[in-house]
Amino acid sequence: MTSLKLNTSFSDILRFAIPISFSILIPQVNYIINNIFLSRLGELELGTAGITGVYYLIFAVIGFGFNSGLQSLLSRSAGAENKMEIGRLMAQAMRMIFFIAVFGIALTLVIAPMVFKSQISSPEVLDSAIGFIQIRIFGLPFLYAYQIGNSFLISTNNTRFLIIGSIFEAAANVFLDYAFIFGHFGFPVMGFEGAAWASVCAEAIGMVVVHGFLWIKRLPHQYDVYEYKRWDWKAAYKIADRSAPLIFQLLISIISWLLFYLWIEHLGQRSLAISNTMRNVFGLFGIAIWALASTSNNMVSNLIGQGRLDDVIPLIKKIGTLSFLISLPCCLVLNLFPDFLFQIYASDEGFTAAAIPVIRVVSLAILIMSQGAIWLNAISGTGLTRINLGIEILTVLVYIIYVYNVVNFEHSPLVWAWGSEFLYWGIMFGCSYLFFAYYPWKLRYKK
Repeated sequence: MTSLKLNTSFSDILRFAIPISFSILIPQVNYIINNIFLSRLGELELGTAGITGVYYLIFAVIGFGFNSGLQSLLSRSAGAENKMEIGRLMAQAMRMIFFIAVFGIALTLVIAPMVFKSQISSPEVLDSAIGFIQIRIFGLPFLYAYQIGNSFLISTNNTRFLIIGSIFEAAANVFLDYAFIFGHFGFPVMGFEGAAWASVCAEAIGMVVVHGFLWIKRLPHQYDVYEYKRWDWKAAYKIADRSAPLIFQLLISIISWLLFYLWIEHLGQRSLAISNTMRNVFGLFGIAIWALASTSNNMVSNLIGQGRLDDVIPLIKKIGTLSFLISLPCCLVLNLFPDFLFQIYASDEGFTAAAIPVIRVVSLAILIMSQGAIWLNAISGTGLTRINLGIEILTVLVYIIYVYNVVNFEHSPLVWAWGSEFLYWGIMFGCSYLFFAYYPWKLRYKK
């Protein structure tokens, strides 16, 4: 078995980050493909997909936060080359995530109609949103199993297999979207709900492929995952203690985003549809940023497991530099060729004219995001996830107050609402940077 310790060169960072970017690509590809097809149905469907997409994302990030905490623990054990602890944590994590998935489905079937009815003013949008999400939520167990399989691959330095799983799921989603939404290849025309069924099936296929690689590589056997057959309260507490602050942090962030979309819906279907395309921009052009952010979390944790505390800050700066250099060309492309993006969504001239000022704001916010995400996830790597939660609470409070005031009181143009991204990522970056500059985090690990 090869060493599980990581190094900190630019090539090592990229070798770790590139496969992760493909695993992060999948939910974004699924969402973007859905929206490209749905844009052919009309602005109502495209706008409604923004609300349902963010709602589902609330539960998706529960799994993401759970696995971020798990990855931090697994990477710490990998840095110390404690293979028995890796197997113990994986066995317990699989049990825990199953119960979280069942709870998420039950909760959605009960509360989603009530939440949407209380906030959505358009009857057409309301009916479409409820019908869609009550199908879409059944993809949750497959998504969680896919995420936890990726965590196992990442923490054991088998990231190259993430690429193949990502390709399979993306290809399945494209094919099934085309077949289900428009009724091709013998399938009935399902319209808006067909996108929900396509995503559920694609997530199931992705799960099968990833766990197939785990089985082929015999990773569960190498790390004795199946030897831990009973519920392990100590391992469960360890995972929950590390993951819970990250889950709450992400939930707060996504719930604030859901509120953003629900408030934007009051400005009309066009503003909602434009905002949905902006989310696509953030998702697509932020893939490299989030891959490097996940790399920051894992590599910081691995270095601490090796006892290399003095190498942590230089590593974060290297990852931050890569993140900015990748984001800068993206920003330039969005500003130079904004029309091309909206042609993909079959938008008219009025839609494009209203959206271009917004995309310029979003493109600049991506540059700030390229640093904020890296430094915040580096804090996760230190294990001080409650600090992450505190930063997120502060950031979201400012964000919500700003958006609510701009949309509901001042009734400002949509571009001012999207200006909130400057506040969000700017505060996040500033607080995270100050943490490493002034907080005595190294004392926790020095004996």
